[in-house]
This record gives sequence, structure tokens and C-alpha cells, in this order.
Amino acid sequence: MATITIEVPDELKDQLDRMGDRLPELLSLSLKQPAVPAQIYRYILNFIASEPTKEQIAAFCPTPEMTDRLQTLLARSKAGELTSSEQQELDEYERIEHLMIMLKTSHLYHHTSQSEP
Repeated sequence: MATITIEVPDELKDQLDRMGDRLPELLSLSLKQPAVPAQIYRYILNFIASEPTKEQIAAFCPTPEMTDRLQTLLARSKAGELTSSEQQELDEYERIEHLMIMLKTSHLYHHTSQSEP
């Protein structure tokens, strides 16, 4: 195991002292960020939890910030410039898009089959 020496404020030192042997585990966890920011998942979950109408589901789309980020990732991918973390982020956006397509398709199919005699 490697030894690392860093300077930290006294308040942080006290907190780190209380962590004891768990510090390596906590550092590891803090470095493992989700591929997509949590607010994106919250946006989608809040939408689903709002019990949207079929029209709202059909019209659901990403936020402008999500669209901008996705366009950036796609451009970097096309140019062959994606980092591994950006590739993971792009993969996660694709999974989210697939989920939303399934939701829209399922909801439309469910409503269509209910209206048939």
C-alpha cells in the first residue's frame, strides 16, 4: 500500500482522524462518481412520479443542458477524443434514452390496447 502525505485544514484533519481505518474506503468511494450527474436521474424520476398524461409522456424530452452535454459527447466521440469516463457517460445517456423509449412505447401500447373492444 502506498503512503500519501497531504496538507489539510485543522477542521478537516479532525474529521479525518475520526474516520480511522475507513479513510481509504471513503476516498475510493468519493472518486467513483456516477457516469451521469444525479440531477438527471432526479429529473426523470420526478417526471415519472408526477403521473404524466400520455401526451406529456410523448412530449417528454431532455433538458437543454442534457442536450448540450450529449451533443458535446457525440462530437468528441465522432472525433475520437472521448476519455473513458466520457464514454461511460455517453453509454449511460444511451441507456436512459432506451429507457425513455421503452416508457413511451409501453405507455402508448397500454393506452391503445385498452381502447380496443
